[in-house]
Amino acid sequence: MSLNRKQKEAVIGEISEKLSDAQSVVLAEYRGLTVGEMTQLRVNARSSGVYLRVLKNTLAKLAVKGTPFEGLSGDMVGPLAYGISSDPVAAAKVLSDFSKTNDKFLIKVGAMPNQVMSAADVSVLAKMPSRDELLSKLLGTMQAPIAKFVQTLNEVPTKFVRGVAAVRDLKEQEAA
Repeated sequence: MSLNRKQKEAVIGEISEKLSDAQSVVLAEYRGLTVGEMTQLRVNARSSGVYLRVLKNTLAKLAVKGTPFEGLSGDMVGPLAYGISSDPVAAAKVLSDFSKTNDKFLIKVGAMPNQVMSAADVSVLAKMPSRDELLSKLLGTMQAPIAKFVQTLNEVPTKFVRGVAAVRDLKEQEAA
């Protein structure tokens, strides 16, 4: 079923809007995948905040024109799934993880603003921790000194109570 001109313009507008907030785009060939496998990929992408769409390459080329991802135009050949993410690592991570379990799903190329990456670069990017993981590590690092300080302050009254209890036990033993 082909799209009419208004529908094509709506698709181009939607993709252009997604690309305006994007930090990474990954293109992967999905030839030979079943509907169930594609559905699983879509579920994984949605849960990670990745916008995944299968597009006609001509529409995708029009959508990336004038954006920092314009360098991808030359690689838009064949049946491609487009993963677009505002987290620089999320799209690469989701699509790379899926390609490990499905040998028919091949990552072709990726891009960050004004930089095109090869499939090998995308797999390296996928191994990096996501933004949320980095923030949680930073928060843990920032909380460690405070937690240690509170623990140290808590030791003073605890030792005092233990000392009083030891004196009480000693007096009870002498009395008995």
